Amino acid sequence: MRARRFGAAVACAVFALVAFPVSSLSAADDKPSFFDTLETMSDKLDPFKKWNEAVEKYTKEKALAKEGKCGDKEMNKCNYTKWVEFLAGIKEKDLVSQIREINDYMNRAPYITDPVNWGEKDYWASPGEFMTKFGDCEDYAIAKFMSLKMLGYNEDDLRVVAVKDLNLKIGHAILVVFYEGKPYVLDNQIKQVMPATKIKHYVPQFSINTKAWWRHRPAG
Repeated sequence: MRARRFGAAVACAVFALVAFPVSSLSAADDKPSFFDTLETMSDKLDPFKKWNEAVEKYTKEKALAKEGKCGDKEMNKCNYTKWVEFLAGIKEKDLVSQIREINDYMNRAPYITDPVNWGEKDYWASPGEFMTKFGDCEDYAIAKFMSLKMLGYNEDDLRVVAVKDLNLKIGHAILVVFYEGKPYVLDNQIKQVMPATKIKHYVPQFSINTKAWWRHRPAG
């Protein structure tokens, strides 16, 4: 099956790949990974400031969501309730259906670049910010990540992935979900949830969740 571009979505042309430390990572620790790469894991998350800030903002806004007034430019009781109701409506479905429906739900959001939305070159939005102001590639990925976590999906099987798009020659971000041990891609540029093995134009730079991050390098 060939990956199909979805609507008018564009890649994150200004998505900044994190300059992460690699001196502590040994090639001897490399393991096979998705997109024909080898990965090395580290639990040192401090260098990933934008990711950590997005997670921290989500934790705070989730606690305050029920108090916010509708119309607030942050997570509030209206958009939080809408999100929770959507997740509650798919909670009893099988995992494949949940993954597909979350991907479809988030991909309906308009794509807005960070300079237009935030006045910054590269801004990682929390789900609450995404629900109110929409966003670009990593914002879709983060919202999908947190949605699956809220449904109880094992975080060990979830990763936000920074990739180079070989077709567009720019950086991009996606969510990779492991289902029955196999990686699947949730992408705002591709309508369907796709097996990672079917996508040939992405080269991962790093992947991350709230427990660890992984450096990727070509397997060949």
